Parts: sequence; structure tokens; C-alpha cells
Amino acid sequence: RAGLVLRHGGGAPRARPTASSSSSSSSASSGDGGASRAPDTSLFVPVPLKPGLGGAAEEDVGAELTRPLDKGEVLKNLNKFYKRKEIQRLGAENGLDARLFHQAFISFRKYIMESSSVSADLHIILNDICCGAGKFVLLGHVDDLFPFFLRHAKQIFPMLDCMDDLRKISDLRLPPNWYPDARAIQRKIVFHAGPTNSGKTYHAIQRFLSAKSGIYCGPLKLLAHEIFQKSNDANVPCDLVTGEERVYANEDARQAPHVACTIEMCSTNTPYEVAVIDEIQMIRDPARGWAWTRALLGLCAEEIHICGEPAAIDLVTELMYTTGEEVEVRNYKRLTPLTVLDYALESLDNLRPGDCIVCFSKNDIYSVSRQIEARGLECAVIYGSLPPGTKLEQAKKFNDPDDPCKILVATDAIGMGLNLCIRRIIFNSIVKPTVNEKGEKEIDSITTSQALQIAGRAGRFGSSFKQGEVTTMHHDDLLQLKEILSEAVPPVKAAGLHPTPEQIEMFAYHLPDATLSNLIDIFVSLSQVDGMYFVCNIDDFKFLADMIQHIPLNLRSRYVFCTAPLNRKEPFVCTTLLKFARQFSRNEPLTFDWLCRHTKWPLAAPKNIKELVHLEAVHDVFDLYLWLSYRFMDMFPDAVLVRDIQKKLDDIIQIGVCNITKLIRASQSAAAPGTAEAVSEDFPLSRTKKDARVVSDRHGAASTEALSIAVEAAGLRRAKNLRSSQLGSRQEDLKSYGRGSLANRLLREGLLTQEMLRQLESEWQDQHRNGRYGFGSKRDDQHRSKETGKKRK
Repeated sequence: RAGLVLRHGGGAPRARPTASSSSSSSSASSGDGGASRAPDTSLFVPVPLKPGLGGAAEEDVGAELTRPLDKGEVLKNLNKFYKRKEIQRLGAENGLDARLFHQAFISFRKYIMESSSVSADLHIILNDICCGAGKFVLLGHVDDLFPFFLRHAKQIFPMLDCMDDLRKISDLRLPPNWYPDARAIQRKIVFHAGPTNSGKTYHAIQRFLSAKSGIYCGPLKLLAHEIFQKSNDANVPCDLVTGEERVYANEDARQAPHVACTIEMCSTNTPYEVAVIDEIQMIRDPARGWAWTRALLGLCAEEIHICGEPAAIDLVTELMYTTGEEVEVRNYKRLTPLTVLDYALESLDNLRPGDCIVCFSKNDIYSVSRQIEARGLECAVIYGSLPPGTKLEQAKKFNDPDDPCKILVATDAIGMGLNLCIRRIIFNSIVKPTVNEKGEKEIDSITTSQALQIAGRAGRFGSSFKQGEVTTMHHDDLLQLKEILSEAVPPVKAAGLHPTPEQIEMFAYHLPDATLSNLIDIFVSLSQVDGMYFVCNIDDFKFLADMIQHIPLNLRSRYVFCTAPLNRKEPFVCTTLLKFARQFSRNEPLTFDWLCRHTKWPLAAPKNIKELVHLEAVHDVFDLYLWLSYRFMDMFPDAVLVRDIQKKLDDIIQIGVCNITKLIRASQSAAAPGTAEAVSEDFPLSRTKKDARVVSDRHGAASTEALSIAVEAAGLRRAKNLRSSQLGSRQEDLKSYGRGSLANRLLREGLLTQEMLRQLESEWQDQHRNGRYGFGSKRDDQHRSKETGKKRK
């Protein structure tokens, strides 16, 4: 009987061998014998099947040959089938682990029980099983259902039928083979290794300028623009290519032999004599590392000049070994001395011309710049979300010896892309918010690489300062900074990879009902990489894919929209992308007039910080339009007009940044007691990992103690060794911080009342008058003594 044959393995569909599990970072051979990863079946989303697809004709045949099914008996036998160990084993041999087996059975049972008719062969098997149950004569066995169950499982999980093909598509173990043009030539690889301000990039650019043709690949638009300017100033015609902009050296828009571009925009098909890849250590970047890997392996140039930290030498050498290319290393030393001072700044009264205070929070930028100008000093401000034009203007203002602005307050955005005449770098904090591999936000000490990159901006060669100095704002941070700077930079261990549109299209061919987000998840789950590579973080891509999933777009267009460079924490920009995609799907061009209506252009100069932040978001929207205009020219036709108003908006933002302290005062005075207008998304960062955890994103659940503990932790640190004359400014700081986003969130969630906020401020002031620097010291002492007593008991 069929059931007996099946139980011995003869009647079941041929099982594929199961894949043995291996880590994504483990080294694997490129041959067929290499081990493959077991798929993460939690990512497999079942395709819904409607019951009753057999039709009336099928029902008549099945019922005519046997009799109508007793659904009660059918249910009993289906549940018996599910519990059979032999069936579970057969399912595992055919790619159904416990999770998939359970989901497939639930769907199979629902399909049979809710269908008014099933196929004739399934009807007959079910009837035989029900008639033979409990009888001596075996008409049918529940195991006979397995071929039908497996067929149903492959319908709802189509990836089971094509797992081998999916594994081949997602095999990322030989990235050098993706670039046949580069493999067809023998390239000379020169690694210019050295710290910041060592002249390594200068020497690479000199070779770039002397070549007949060349390409410069940098991490920032500012760097690409700088090389574009230098080349044309040196009478070497050079084009500029970024995601949002194309500028041709020739008036007739004919392509010049040299091009300066952001690294994502480099062409791997165009031949060049010389290519320069800047900041090669970013090949380890969890989000953008794939772009450096692509440039390093794929650029079709006779000479590849790589600039970056010595920590990347070993990895680059290993990668080039797989392409059969040798690496020539040229080491450089810093051109000017850099000294770590033995004393901290302690007070803003000790600032000198040429000082740069580095903060890792926009709120700290606002606070420090206001305190500096309260002392009668003028300062320039640079942070990441400012438009490139505004950053350049602020840098120009700070560098100008005739300008009264002699102080710079900046984030780590100054680490690359700007030439600044800085004498002394002062770290306001040595902790920085980061995102780990799981996409979770953490606050941790800055790395040695980050510290060296920022500190190295002091004493730039050729500036008016012949040596650089580095220190911290607070004495307690100085020892830790010295330890960080004295440590060796850990070697770069792996290069980033990212699935290409072609790979995702092949996946979609096999899994036509899967969403783009789900396709990416399955791709990463099945992907195989060796120890020199890793798959880059795809959270931003998936966020956009989920956001526009409901909009009808073809796969290639959807992929392009999901790779758009935007900050997903900016609601206005995300909403605009959604509107762009919706109008695009209706085949309606996004015109200049439409964009002006959406952004309410023209816009006035900002009156407070909130308006300044909105203007920065509008600038990002214009960037997004320009970026899409180079991918869908017909649908985004007014790039020239948008670029014109973007330049005007840049000027408006510059006005706001020049008057930033006035905007801060306006924001704070406009906030009524308890309304707490948020100036930025983060409470000012503490300066130690221990304190930083207190003000993490989990503060909402800590009731009112969160605010008091956070301010107390910061207050204790700041109060050390400071003169009593600074108490007034500290009370002002508390008011500024108390009105920030933490207080605002606690108020919205009902965990803090207006009266409690006023009481906290009052207690802060009382404690200062009494010479204490915390909240409710007696109460805390009593609480601690009670806790100690409980523990003893």
C-alpha cells in the first residue's frame, strides 16, 4: 500500500540534504563542498491560500467515487497525522523545521476544514483513512497524507522548492569575481598610511593631478567638492559627481578625464589611469562599508592610491591577495607636533583664540555656544545636520584672521571634510551615542580611532598654528582621554558588503509574493561570506521598505527609493519620501510647484531653534528631490529650479546659525513653565559611561527620579573645583536642561507635573545656596540608611 511504501521513504518527494549551520563570518570555500548556513525560518512568511479552490466539478468527482467527508473524523485524523514522529522526520528531511512544520500543518488543516471541496485524489485518500480508522482492514493510513501536505507546504513556503537557487544567489564569498573589468587588468595598489595631518592624501592627489585621467572617491560631498575645486584651479579639468549633483568642467557638459565623486557614485566600468580612495578605514563602517569594498575591488584603474589609517593595511593586503595584486605601503608621520595637555580647561573663561570645543550632542552645542557668547566672545558652530554650504561658511568665518570669531563649537563632523585653523581641541565629553550591530542605541566612550581623527585637526600643517594641543573640559575626563589616545588602533578585520539590485531581483523571481523587506531579510539569512567580509546593516533600508510597502511600485523603483540617503529620525523628510513614492506610483511628475506647496516655500529666517531644525529638514527634502531626479529624470523634472531655491535656503540657514544664541534664548523664553519646548532630541550627555546610562532612552520608565538623578550626576561632575561665581550659570543650565526633551517626555507621559518640575529647580537652587551639589541629600541619606538596614536584616 502507498502508506507502507511512504513510511519506508519510497513514496515521499525526494528530500534535499539539510544544510549544516555555520557562522556568517567563518571562512568557507567557494566550491560546492563549502558548508552553508541553516536558514532563519522565522523570516519565512507563509503565502495565504484561499480554501475551496478545487471547484464544484472536483467535489462531484470525489463525492461520487466515495462519499461526502465527515469533517469531524477528518479533523481527528489530521491531528493524528501531526503527532506522528515519522511525519515530522520526513518534514525535516524536506526543509521543514519544527517552526515551518507547525505553520504548514495549521494552514493545511485550515485549508481542508474550511474548503467546501478538495481535489479528487485528496478526497479519496481522506475518505479511505476515515473509513479504515479502527477497522481490521486497512483502507488508508494517515501517513498517506504526507505528499499532499508537502505540496501544500511548498505552496505557502515557495522558498522550500528553490532553496539551492537562493543559496547560490546569496553566496557572497567571492566578491572580486563581481568585477570582471577590474580583474582583466593588472592594477598597481599603493597604500598611503598615516595619521591625520600627515600629508598622505596630498601625495595621492598629486599623482591624481599628474595623470591623464583619474577618479577621486571620498566619503563626503565636502571632500569631493574640495578636490573638484583644487583640480580645476590647477588647470586640470575635473567633473563633480555626488548623489545630488553633477557639475561639468566643460561648458558643453562633455565628460572631463578627471572626476571627483562621493564613493557611492564611483563608476566601476570606466577605465582610468589613477584612482584615489580616501579614508579606507571606513571599509569597516556598519552602514557604508560596502561602498569602499566596491571601489577597492571594482575600480578599473591602472593605479589605485589608497589613503587611510595604518590599521587597514593588513585587511587591504589580504583582499588584494585574493585578486593577485600586491600592495605597496608608504608610511607617513604627522607633519606638526600634537600635545596632550596635563590640565583641563575647567572653565569657559579660560578659552583662547583658535580653540575648538567638541560636543557629541546638539543640545550641548546649543548650551556651550550660549555660555561662550554670554562671556562676550563670538563663536562659529558646525554640526552634522547643517547643509554643506553653511558648514563651509562657518569654517571660513572661524579661519578668517580678520573676523572677530575666534572660537569654534562643533561635533565630530569636523573629523573630516573641513580645513580648519585650530590650535587646541577641547573635548566637552568623551562619551558618544552609537548604534550597535542590532540597531540599538548605546552610549559609550569614543574609540581611539575617533579620538585621533578629531584631535588630529589641531595644528594643521600650513595654518597659523605650528603645533596642536588637546585637552578636555573637565579634569576627570583628561586621564581617560590620555588612555584612549595612547592605545593602539585595533586593526580593521572585515570589509562590508551589500546585496545588489540584480541579486534582489533574482530573489524576487523565486519569491514573487514576498515583500522587499522580507526578501532582504531572507537574503542576509542565507548569505555566505568568508572571514574578510560582513554584510552591512540594513535597518535603514528595511525601514523605508516597510514604509512604502503599501504603494504599488515595480521592484527596481522600490529598491531605489529604499536606498535614498535620509535620516529616518526626521519625520518631515520621511513623510515627504512617502508622498514622492505615492505620486511616482500614479505616474504624476513631481513638479517645482508641487514641492513649493509641500514645503511652504518661500520660507523666512528662523525665530527659534525649532524653526532652524525644520529648515534643516526642508534642505534635506530638497537634497532628496535632487537625488531622485538623477534616477528618475522624467518624474522629477525641475532639478535646476530646486537647486536654486536650495542655495537660497542655505543662506537663510546661515543667518539662523550666525544668530544661534538668540534662537536659543527665544526658544527658552517662549516655553511657558511646564510646557518644556524641546531643543533637541537628546538630554545633554554625561561624561562617563556610568552616568550616560542614567540618561539613556529608558528614562521614561524611571518616574521623576530620572530627572533628578541625571541632573545630580551632571551637577556633581561640573561642580568640582569651580568657583562659586559660576553658580548662576549652572542654575541657568538646569533651566535649559529641565526644559529639554527629557522633561518634556516625562510631562507628556504624566510621570512629571509642572509643580514637580518647579520643585526640582527650587531644590537645586537651595542645595547650591547650602553648598551642596545634589538633590535632597538628607532624604537620600535616610533612604540609603533604610536600604542598608533592610539588607542587614
